[in-house]
Amino acid sequence: MRSSLRRTRRTGLAAAALVTTLLLAGCSSAWEGAGGEPAAAPAQDVLLQPLGSHGPDPFTASTVRNTAAPAAPERGPDDGAPRAREVTGSTPGLYGGTRAVGSCDVERQVALLAADRTKARAFAEAAGIPEANVAGWLRGLTPVALRADTRVTNHRYREGRANAFQAVLQTGTSVLVDQYGSPRVRCACGNPLRSPGADPGGIHQGEPWDGFDPDRVIVVRPTTSVVTSLVIVNTTDSTWIERQTGSDGDEDRKPAVEPACDPDTCALTGSGTPDPTAPGRDGSQDPASPAPVPPGSTAPVPDVPDPSGTGGTGTGTEPPAPDPYTEPYPDPYEDPGTEPLPDPFAEPSGPPTAPDGDMPDELFPAGPAPDQPETFQG
Repeated sequence: MRSSLRRTRRTGLAAAALVTTLLLAGCSSAWEGAGGEPAAAPAQDVLLQPLGSHGPDPFTASTVRNTAAPAAPERGPDDGAPRAREVTGSTPGLYGGTRAVGSCDVERQVALLAADRTKARAFAEAAGIPEANVAGWLRGLTPVALRADTRVTNHRYREGRANAFQAVLQTGTSVLVDQYGSPRVRCACGNPLRSPGADPGGIHQGEPWDGFDPDRVIVVRPTTSVVTSLVIVNTTDSTWIERQTGSDGDEDRKPAVEPACDPDTCALTGSGTPDPTAPGRDGSQDPASPAPVPPGSTAPVPDVPDPSGTGGTGTGTEPPAPDPYTEPYPDPYEDPGTEPLPDPFAEPSGPPTAPDGDMPDELFPAGPAPDQPETFQG
């Protein structure tokens, strides 16, 4: 009897240890519902994914086109504590590519997912889009290549569903970005991408590539409004290219106004997490952000999407504007504590009083006024 209890106790401890190991290794599903963001975990390891690697459990075969991989731009000096650096998705030089050639074959990606309905359903769930709109959504993305090691939430396909994990994509990785400048698909494996979660607090798994520095990894911050084009770097001659969002590169052109910096050096210089008290790194207002309204001003706020994700439901602490049709003062005839206003049509209660100051005598004749009839005949 005693030996049986010992055996049962050992079995329970072993099972508990196995469950703990699986949770720490990230083997449990990190997905919560259709279209939801990946579930936050206490600690998650971050997988390093080289640009030529398919990664674990890819959704599809590679759709990368054989184009020159962009080189990483020169970096500025470190700004202090190690942390992920945020860069807005519309930053000139954040992405690269070859003129008139997309870095990914979008139509092949559409065909691969259309051939497997189960994968297409899992892809749509991970991307947060309707299943029926997968093809149209993919055709609205823009093929480019990363010019910095970038942290994202990646998704592997396993047992008919998408499982989220944190990853760092190497510089040169071909991706499809949306109309807010965010990477949404990794073309080497067809995996849907989402914005990364908070600092996972885990360790980096995989073999680091030459030049990898965890303090230099960036996070792409979506713009607050739709962008119609991206200014990218031509990987063949280090010149500027303006690529229309949703195009395959066939509409590439030279920007009408080129950025005032060299393509090889200006992309990520000083692009750390912005100071909330500063309007911009160079003292100018971020064009994607609404202009600040001074206290007491009645200027209207620009019509831009709500970056907080609340959809403009008014969950902040700002008090609502007063109703212009609400009675601002109480009715003096209903409030007993307020002195009523005089009735302009009431009969005077006493003799008329002359206004202040001396008045001419001829205005008031001394003789009696003639009697007036009480009624008037028609």
